Amino acid sequence: MVKHQPLQVYEKQVFVSFVTGIYGCRWKRYQRSQDDSSRWECTWFIILCSSFLLLLFWAYFWVVAQNDFNEFNWLVYNRSGEWRDETIPILASTTVGFSYISFLLVKCLQLLSIGVLATLLSTISGLVSVDDIWRDEWDIMLVSLQSTAPFLHIGALAMVTALSWLVAGYVIRNFQMMVLLIYIIILLAVCLAPLTFSCPCIIDRHNLKPRPDVIGRRGAPMLAPENTLVSFNRALQHGVSSLEADITISLDGVPFLMRDRTLRRTTDVSKVFPARQFDDASFFSWTEIRSLNAGQWFLESDPYWTVKTLTAKDQSRIGNQTVCSLVEMLRLAARANSSALLNICRPPPEHPRYRSWFMDTLWAVQKAGISQKRVTWTPDSDRGRVRGLQQTTNEKLSMKEIRQRGITSLTLHYSKASHKDIQEYLANNVSVTVYPVNEPWLYSILWCSGVPSVSSDAPQVLRKVPYPIWLMSQNAYNFIWITSDLVSLAIVIGIFGFQKWRMSGIQNYNPEQIMLSAVARRSSRDINIMKEKLILSELNNGLSSTEELSLYPENSYARHSHGGLSN
Repeated sequence: MVKHQPLQVYEKQVFVSFVTGIYGCRWKRYQRSQDDSSRWECTWFIILCSSFLLLLFWAYFWVVAQNDFNEFNWLVYNRSGEWRDETIPILASTTVGFSYISFLLVKCLQLLSIGVLATLLSTISGLVSVDDIWRDEWDIMLVSLQSTAPFLHIGALAMVTALSWLVAGYVIRNFQMMVLLIYIIILLAVCLAPLTFSCPCIIDRHNLKPRPDVIGRRGAPMLAPENTLVSFNRALQHGVSSLEADITISLDGVPFLMRDRTLRRTTDVSKVFPARQFDDASFFSWTEIRSLNAGQWFLESDPYWTVKTLTAKDQSRIGNQTVCSLVEMLRLAARANSSALLNICRPPPEHPRYRSWFMDTLWAVQKAGISQKRVTWTPDSDRGRVRGLQQTTNEKLSMKEIRQRGITSLTLHYSKASHKDIQEYLANNVSVTVYPVNEPWLYSILWCSGVPSVSSDAPQVLRKVPYPIWLMSQNAYNFIWITSDLVSLAIVIGIFGFQKWRMSGIQNYNPEQIMLSAVARRSSRDINIMKEKLILSELNNGLSSTEELSLYPENSYARHSHGGLSN
């Protein structure tokens, strides 16, 4: 009598065998004793996939948030009191975690579960921290989709198409129609996603507006200390049309350039006036402020990793910089035939110049000799006292409010300037300046939206963008969209058909016929290849014994017991 008993299935998985050999010193071919995964394996697979998707979101966020790294470091400084590039450890840990999870996901291994959990928990912790410190930055995700949505659609379509191989095998083997329905819904959602896209750069070339002017925000702070003369000179060298600065009023009424509330970050006040280093910058006299060094901090901290690119002469010049006054900055703008945008910080109520800050600023403008029509300032207050000067507001207002207040220009954060709003403002002759714009992708979508000017910390970067990074007509995009959807659907249908044919072949497979065929050709070399093991069993009554022989090819299952066979 010959019995057939179910044997373990040996699957040819070269990469999996290699990885298990490295991690577990097990170099035999990978084997499974059962078809169905345990609940524990399924749970870990779900955790692994969740970690991958969360890290994918986290990595994408930091890629697009690169536009605002300067703002992030400044926010962290205001909390910690220490100025350093906090994005480096975040980017490094994100890269390591994403690479690790991607490796495990591709190999479909639930190895090193502690590492998976650690990566997942650290990512969640990072999300919570960013939401606490930098909550407004989440808006950049939606803004970035105006540039990346068409490309993300192609990537998502490829991923869902590739997933059809696993779904088809699972559905056909287990007859899980609910899984099939969910997959079809997801596939259709991805195929029709472009209907919801709003991409300014999907326009005809002849509708593209002129290149937006670039305003040097605090000069060129990535190349020289912010709000210093050398920084503004660098910005002018890189072709900016205007200069933007932050204005504070000193104790004796001299407007000077300073972004922070204190002088600690950008001067050596901790050495010159250690007892007053945490005092408000406006409570120093101009003589005291002028005695401080405003450039050495940049050389020592190298906040943008650019000091090594500077010549010895440039470093010497930066190291001798002092705090810049408003008059000096406006005179430089006048000589360069440029305009100026001033963000004025009003002194606190207990300041002696609290009521005269406006006249102090106006006096500095007149002393600089620049045309008042080329000077714009915020906040939008004391409009009745302003004659000849341009005023703008940082608030997003309706057209009704704009007309009531007589405003002709807006300075908006990019997260508040949607494509629809920009078109409405421009149609009503309201000029729009968007800030901060430091990355080519953001500059490109604002260019396609028709924005007249942008304020940037990186004019040297935007100078290298002579044209939007991508531009496509609506007809061209529709062709790409529909073609990619049709190709994806054809591949998915083909995969399901192939998997059904493949599974039906396995189900109709008769191992007894294979065994008899192998016995009939016992002398052939194929017998040695097909033979997996010889099982000798002894009958319970001890009267006789039989030779149990199970012969089958690789990747097949002996599912049933069969009757006797005579030799």
